[in-house]
Amino acid sequence: MLEPVDLAKMPHSPLFVGIAILPEVAMAQMPRHRCLIYAGSPANQLASLARVIREKLGANFRCLYFNTAPMVAGMRSYLAAAGVDVGDAINRGSIVLSSDQRHLRDDEFVPELMLAMLSDAVDAATSDGFAGLWASGDMTWEFGPKRDFSKLIEYEFGLEEIFRKWPALCGVCQYHADTLPPHVLQQGLVSHRSRFVNATLSQMNPYYMPTPTLAAKHSETQPVRAWVEYLTG
Repeated sequence: MLEPVDLAKMPHSPLFVGIAILPEVAMAQMPRHRCLIYAGSPANQLASLARVIREKLGANFRCLYFNTAPMVAGMRSYLAAAGVDVGDAINRGSIVLSSDQRHLRDDEFVPELMLAMLSDAVDAATSDGFAGLWASGDMTWEFGPKRDFSKLIEYEFGLEEIFRKWPALCGVCQYHADTLPPHVLQQGLVSHRSRFVNATLSQMNPYYMPTPTLAAKHSETQPVRAWVEYLTG
C-alpha cells in the first residue's frame, strides 16, 4: 500500500513535486484506480483513452465509457480512428458506450446505485468470459444536473473497495477542471493512489490519503491546492 506523505513537510512548489516526488512506474505495477485531472477541451483526452480501450480490448477486457452523448459520439470516432471496429465490438459486448444516467435518483447522484452498477458490471464481464472490466466516467456527468458533490469522497472510497474486491477491475475517473469547482478536483486527487497522464504514463500520487476522514481534511491544504492548480493551469 502506498504510504501517505506528511503534507506539512512537502515543498510547496508543484513543479518540484512533479519532478522529484511523483515517480513514473511501469503501467502494470500501477494501482488500477486512477484519476485524470485536466483542463481544456475534453476532446483532447479522447485519443489517449481510445488507445487504452484498444489495448484493453486486445487483452480481452470489456470496456465501459460513460459520458455525455456528444462525448460518447466523439469516443466512437476516436476508437474507429484507432483501428477498432466499434460496431462489431458493441455487438459482441466488448464495448459499452453510454450516456444513460440510471444511477441518478430525481437528478441526484446516489453513490450506492453507481457502486452497485459497477460491481454488477465486473461480475457480468467475468461471467461472460472476459478477463476483466475497464471503466471510465466523467465525474461531472456522473453527478448529474444537481451537482451535489458532498458525497464525492464517500463514493471514491466505496469505489476503491470495489477495486480491492475485484482484481479484474481497472479504470480512470475523469475530473474536468472547466466543469468542476476546485475543491472537487482536490478531493478527487487525494482519493486516488495514482494519476493517469496518458495511454503510456501514469504517476503515483503522494497526496493520496488512505481514509475518507484524512482525505477530507487534507484536500484543503495548500500543497494539494497548488498541485491541482499546476495540473490545470
